[in-house]
Amino acid sequence: MSKKADERADMQEQLVLRTRQAEEVIEQYLPHETGHQRTVFEAMNYSVRAGGKRLRPMLMQETYRLFGGSGQEVEPFMAAIEMIHTSSLIHDDLPCMDNDELRRGKPTTWVKYGYDMAVLAGDALLIYAVETAAKACAMTENGGTVARAIGLMAEKTGIYGMIGGQVVDVELTNQPIPREKLDFIYHLKTGALLEASMMIGALLGGADASALSIVERLASLVGVAFQIQDDILDVTATTEQLGKPALSDERNQKTTYVTLEGIDKARADVAKMSAEAIKLLHLLPGENPFLEGLIQMLITREK
Repeated sequence: MSKKADERADMQEQLVLRTRQAEEVIEQYLPHETGHQRTVFEAMNYSVRAGGKRLRPMLMQETYRLFGGSGQEVEPFMAAIEMIHTSSLIHDDLPCMDNDELRRGKPTTWVKYGYDMAVLAGDALLIYAVETAAKACAMTENGGTVARAIGLMAEKTGIYGMIGGQVVDVELTNQPIPREKLDFIYHLKTGALLEASMMIGALLGGADASALSIVERLASLVGVAFQIQDDILDVTATTEQLGKPALSDERNQKTTYVTLEGIDKARADVAKMSAEAIKLLHLLPGENPFLEGLIQMLITREK
């Protein structure tokens, strides 16, 4: 076996281990399925447990480790960011949005539990994420840092972050989207949560303002490249590979980076953004080879 093949196998082994660890952390913070409102708990947990790569919790934890973090206060935030991400997927799949019936190879939340309960489950995960993140206060003496991290999480989730990007995306449904607005959507709708993940990890790990700024730029590049790669996969991968309907963007007549720039330029730009992101990573203190490998894998993934 070649050296590169050995490195890929080692990366895959580490990825499986860290994904399992992230799953264990997230599971600790899910609500118990009891009480009169049990149905919404079941819908929340079904959606979170549907799978996924757990990229955002992993990016958060690995950035935290990059800056020397070694405590537990990052764990509630790991669970919280995955809850927020899941809430956005629940709402994206609704009939009033993308009208998708399959997510991660399983029926979407609205198909399984109904339109009304899916809306409530998405809303519930969004606010429960804040409740969960606040539990970090009891795990550290740096309550002020935890408060800053919660504020950052809210900012990157809300009207100046993910939801702001979704607003523009929804307003331009079934319309041609100019490149400027598509960039805006990608930076906010996809990039903002990746920025939150890495910035919260850096903040809790003790990063100063200068390093935090570098992390934000790095994560922004990763987020946009990740979304462009999503666009590429939508036209090159199968439904079985994606775990959701292939060609869904085409079916929904959505403007994507591929439809605007073509697949060859999209691939070239993903490679360029990946190189820029790794260059920024090398400006940060400490070393985390797994984090570097994870960033490269995110951007070049094939499913």
